[in-house]
Amino acid sequence: MLLQELKEQVLKLPPSDRLALVSAIIESLQDTPISEPERSSAIRRMRGLLKTDQPAPTDEEVAAMLEEWRVNKYL
Repeated sequence: MLLQELKEQVLKLPPSDRLALVSAIIESLQDTPISEPERSSAIRRMRGLLKTDQPAPTDEEVAAMLEEWRVNKYL
């Protein structure tokens, strides 16, 4: 049954039955675990990709990398 058909059938029910249906739907949703947003899941998975055995670059090394990148980009 399509959603539109279901809505049409629900509107034919008496108010007390519609309220009972609403209660049943709410109860079914409360039992359903809420999945975390896709973005949070992706971030959690990517954290492992960032791990390395090498130490983080020093400020001087970062400055040198940025300078090299700028020279390549603008010259």
